Amino acid sequence: MMKPRLPATLLTIAMTLTLPGAGFAQAPTPAKGSPERPPNAVAHVDGRFIEANARTTRDWPSYGLDYAETRFSRLQQLDTANVKRLGLVWSYDLESTRGVEATPVIVDGVMYVTASWSVVHAINVRTGKRLWTYDPGVDRSIGFKGCCDVVNRGVAVYRGKVFVGAFDGRLVALDAATGTKAWEQDTIIDRSRPYTITGAPRVIKGKVLIGNGGAEYGVRGYVTAYDADTGAQQWRWFTVPGDPSNPFENEAMAQAAKTWDPAGKWWESGGGGTAWDSMAFDPELNLLYIGTGNGSPWAQSKRSPAGGDNLYLASIVALNPDTGEYVWHYQETPGDNWDYTSTQSIILADLKIAGKPRKVLLHAPKNGFFFVIDRTNGRFISAKNFVDVNWASGYDQNGRPIELPAARDGSKPYDAIPGPFGAHNWHSMSFSPATGLAYLPAQHVPLTLQDNKNWTFNGDSKFEPHSGIGWNTAKFVNTEPPKSTPFGRLIAWDPVAQKERWRVEQVSPWNGGTLTTAGNLVFQGTADGRFVAYDARNGKKLWEKPTGTGVVAAPVTYEVDGRQYVSIAVGWGGVYGLAARATERKGPGTVYTFALDGKAEAPAFVAYQQGKLLQGVPYDKKLVAEGTALYVSNCAFCHGVPGVDRGGNLPNLGYLDPAYIEHLDKFIFKGPATSRGMPDFTGKLSMDDVEKIKAFIQGTADAIRTK
Repeated sequence: MMKPRLPATLLTIAMTLTLPGAGFAQAPTPAKGSPERPPNAVAHVDGRFIEANARTTRDWPSYGLDYAETRFSRLQQLDTANVKRLGLVWSYDLESTRGVEATPVIVDGVMYVTASWSVVHAINVRTGKRLWTYDPGVDRSIGFKGCCDVVNRGVAVYRGKVFVGAFDGRLVALDAATGTKAWEQDTIIDRSRPYTITGAPRVIKGKVLIGNGGAEYGVRGYVTAYDADTGAQQWRWFTVPGDPSNPFENEAMAQAAKTWDPAGKWWESGGGGTAWDSMAFDPELNLLYIGTGNGSPWAQSKRSPAGGDNLYLASIVALNPDTGEYVWHYQETPGDNWDYTSTQSIILADLKIAGKPRKVLLHAPKNGFFFVIDRTNGRFISAKNFVDVNWASGYDQNGRPIELPAARDGSKPYDAIPGPFGAHNWHSMSFSPATGLAYLPAQHVPLTLQDNKNWTFNGDSKFEPHSGIGWNTAKFVNTEPPKSTPFGRLIAWDPVAQKERWRVEQVSPWNGGTLTTAGNLVFQGTADGRFVAYDARNGKKLWEKPTGTGVVAAPVTYEVDGRQYVSIAVGWGGVYGLAARATERKGPGTVYTFALDGKAEAPAFVAYQQGKLLQGVPYDKKLVAEGTALYVSNCAFCHGVPGVDRGGNLPNLGYLDPAYIEHLDKFIFKGPATSRGMPDFTGKLSMDDVEKIKAFIQGTADAIRTK
């Protein structure tokens, strides 16, 4: 049988989609022993090195700079007086078109940074040239198994090795000098579940620590420690209890199970609580702190119908790093019902509170409150909302939220403030002991939430976002339009007074993480494609440079040969960046590196090619309503509303060439874009379903056009 011929326009599109990295060739890896290839820069990096470096911060050897994850540099060559002289020294093409969320790690003039799909790049800081790259070979067809883009937040380095968590759940150790694989471990406990890794590992006391993502899909969270030399598993701690018909792993899980209602059979949908990002370590107390994630599903009415705190969701948990044993916890959002993860950056600080020195932990999670917690014992000190919230009026003296009843009532749409995107998401916060302020990327993305009373695990629920590709939220989104207003802002927060000291309003949510320095500078990249330096004391803008595309990652600063550099990895993406953007230009993932009086030319920026509003695709108007449900269940969070949104790092279908939509089946059934992470809907959707989705896409475009 002859295969159907694609029209010329469609054929061109298909060919383009199947050429990964086209046009992004880099120079070959320098030969071993050549001057362009330094020796193993991290051979001497261990716990003592990280602690010693925290006193000088010449290098950036760990994700958050130091064990306390402060992202505060003591370097002062750059300051408020001379930052205006900051210029580009070099830029480096990461050869990626999806989200870049990595914090670079730099030791002895070598940078290790990741791009999308967990690809690792080693760069010579002195020249900006590639030393080596390592691609873990993640199957691109599984990209849809990650809720929030195929991102990676960075690597860890220790005693001559570089460690990266691959998107598909493998932990890989590389030789830092050559990029060759030393060992690999599969971190996934159940391959039938869509676990992923997007976070950066940490190495503490010779153990590589990594968590996993996947709570939207229905998994059970945990953190695992592996021997840095051999890869042998040392311990594993689950964040939520498992099936109560089986013995619990430890007393912490037995106690946690008492806070869940077995009528909800939470273990069938995993329970959630994935520890997919934040960790910090106090060597003096010998405590590891992890932040845990949301419930699976989101709706507590389905997960635990009788209520309960549902430990250890949305919590900070302290563990013994030697054994993985539970020490204490503080739960920030008991009975999480809104995707209020506590996986945002954890910062350790010593503050004077009520006239007494306290060892504290600073945290600003999704739920909109800034917490100060005693890190020795987990006791609540204070919490104050850093944005407007409508789910709680505050916290009582025992550290319990004073909930507003309407927020938990899922029977009707509720304009959740903050919504599931969070008042602060993973974008890194920093803290300056010089100013006593934390620098926080805050935001609001309006969404209304309503419980799906007919939800079943892995059921394809009409109008429940992405239920057709594995999401299990038990929530409808925007059944009524939200009335709250979106925003993005940079906030300088006083954790002692629990008060905002200054703010900068930005044009969009989803701005990058922050860096602060002893030169009284705060650096941040923005969603609208700028890299900016502010005065840390008052928020005055002192310097900015265009980055071409929106920025979501955090910058770093370090010293090489007596010169202070500032670097940032740029590449628009993440869950918000899939379908929305705030720039008119785009580019491949790029590392920009700046120093005083840098004179390098910036790479060219390319304008987004926004097509005309879709027109001319034949459809049956009677199919639009059913097509709406199918589109929401399978397409909406990736491609946005046709013609209404503009697209992010994925296209908006309302502005594509009509050939795409006319022949939609050629793309959603074993189509060329599966090599870039798009789901294959073979066996999940029928040709009749495709016609309904086409009707919704063209019908929506027509409805917009007539207004």
